Amino acid sequence: MATAIPAKRGKKPRSAAAAPAPATGQVQSLTRGLKLLEWIAESGSNVALTELAQQAGLPNSTTHRLLTTLQQQGFVRQVGELGHWAIGAHAFIVGSSFLQSRNLLAIVHPELRKLMEASGETVNLAVLDMSDHQAIIIDQVQCTQLMRMSAPIGGKLPMHASGAGKAFLANLNEDQVSGLLHRQGLHAYTPATLTSPLLLKEDLLQIRKRGYSFDDEEHALGLRCIASCLYDEHKEPFAAISISGPISRITDDRVTELGAMVIKATRELTLAWGGQRQ
Repeated sequence: MATAIPAKRGKKPRSAAAAPAPATGQVQSLTRGLKLLEWIAESGSNVALTELAQQAGLPNSTTHRLLTTLQQQGFVRQVGELGHWAIGAHAFIVGSSFLQSRNLLAIVHPELRKLMEASGETVNLAVLDMSDHQAIIIDQVQCTQLMRMSAPIGGKLPMHASGAGKAFLANLNEDQVSGLLHRQGLHAYTPATLTSPLLLKEDLLQIRKRGYSFDDEEHALGLRCIASCLYDEHKEPFAAISISGPISRITDDRVTELGAMVIKATRELTLAWGGQRQ
């Protein structure tokens, strides 16, 4: 009669048999080497050979050969008396060339158009101006409806009373939010504007939980807006995408649907821009 063997506690190593096979067309050794490079980067520190071998589900000898090849090309290096592995300078050189070639509008604009077509509403891209803590619209794809939201490129949005602004605010801690509100105040644009710091902070808590902000006629009567942030390679919010339209079309039962759309778009763009998964 077979008996169950208790599993050991701690990190479960990946077995070679359980490791996924490379996709068609991939060079197995190259794929393995790149995964090792990725695991070293994700660790945030130096990693032992045995730990990397466990992650890869490979023998120590095979893992060492892959790392040595990467070391010869400058992508990894050995550090300390124990010879742990760390990211090499050449990985930074290659990565920095990607940073220099990035064009925000070129990357984001096609996604704005797809989001407009899927939602039927106007879609905006805003960036955070850290000098005066305001959201600034830098790109827009208007919907084809006769009644539609239209804001000028370069227009500024209030942090406490707009979809993009509240999406940015939700990424700040309580002390930062309090300091910002103390400097700028809570101007009432409509009767629905959140002018109470307590109510605004409760709203920001809900934004963090569901992943998108909701401007419910807080900036302009009859207008609703749903927004979510894009994050850079340091996991810092630097831009936000919003879907805006009249309350007659963005009804209560569409808010969650549009929220899911904008979250999906910003997650994909965060990965494309900074290589980070939210």
